[in-house]
Amino acid sequence: MAKRASIAAAQTDDEPEAGLDLGGLDGILGFHLRMASAAIYRDFAATLADLALTQKQLAVLELIERNPGVSQVDLANALGTDRATMMALVDRLDLRGLIERRTSSADKRRQELRLTTSGEAVRREAFGLVDRHEQRFLSRFTPAERRTLVEALKRIYRD
Repeated sequence: MAKRASIAAAQTDDEPEAGLDLGGLDGILGFHLRMASAAIYRDFAATLADLALTQKQLAVLELIERNPGVSQVDLANALGTDRATMMALVDRLDLRGLIERRTSSADKRRQELRLTTSGEAVRREAFGLVDRHEQRFLSRFTPAERRTLVEALKRIYRD
């Protein structure tokens, strides 16, 4: 009974009430992916609240770190988002002093993105926190199950 109470106490509007008959939902992959995504998102947001970073912002910082000089268009394509959304996201990171824009020497129409020293420090701190966040979920699986889970998820979103 204590387990059921703790589940109900942790309940949010995104989750079905404990004990509800899920009917056909229980066999729908998308339903379970959405529920898992919501749980991970809530924990991620709480974990990085002090840094005021979203999942996409951290993804952009990491992609810029790994690909100095990358363009906004390349980032949008990599993250599956539209150019306008990416521009707004990059603008926010730029206003915070986490990234800088440079005009490409090869193509004056293109802006290259790089992390600032502050951006590098925030990214490093964020990944330290994200490691703990990830362990809260991954600790529920064996190493083999983790590899299988990640590979299975990749098959869903990759062509």
